[in-house]
Amino acid sequence: MIVVDGLSVQSGAFKVEGLSFTANTGEYAVLMGRTGCGKTTLLEAVCGLKPVRGGRIRLLGRDVTHLPPADRGVGYVPQDLALFPTMTVREHLGFALDVRRWNPAEAAKRVDELTELLGLGGLLDRRPQGLSGGEAQRVALGRALAFRPGVLLLDEPLSALDEDTRAGMYGLLRSVQRQTGVTTLHVTHSRAEARSLADRLFVFDKGTLRESPPSSLQDELLDARGARTDGSA
Repeated sequence: MIVVDGLSVQSGAFKVEGLSFTANTGEYAVLMGRTGCGKTTLLEAVCGLKPVRGGRIRLLGRDVTHLPPADRGVGYVPQDLALFPTMTVREHLGFALDVRRWNPAEAAKRVDELTELLGLGGLLDRRPQGLSGGEAQRVALGRALAFRPGVLLLDEPLSALDEDTRAGMYGLLRSVQRQTGVTTLHVTHSRAEARSLADRLFVFDKGTLRESPPSSLQDELLDARGARTDGSA
């Protein structure tokens, strides 16, 4: 479960205040809003990359408000993926396990599991510059899931992909989430992503955060430019 209660965060001159929402254990939650509204700032606060000014963050029943990122049990995929150019796919998948000093045999087994889950067979010896956009996304996802986190945070994970690749990733993300049971919070401004993925939908608009049924997507959500999608001004 992800519980954000009265959260206030400031990043430079930008700030968001008094935000609250809950995503239940095992849900795929989507946070939508126009570009620049604070979605990434909120996600980074949950992850532990942005300090909070007020409010609380609880993940899987633990208060993690002031814990460092490594102690929150969170897998995180940033918008730019942050893949290391000198590391192979195999090394990326094993990175979090090496940091946590997993037994080498167990780590190798986990890398094999992720390779099968994400369809990365044949890519293990490649480096990021030799991957397509969709392949790089799958590697970043595998790295985030490697240590079996209870919570997965995704920041605009599909924004750089072409339409066909993006559509294929919808099915993969849903399949992975169902197989692992990881509670997911996915930030996007894409109605198609939200419509395809969301169990629970949150809309961030003009500094306020509200829950909205996914069925309302056709009528009320904002696109990347902040224009209404129902054709009104």
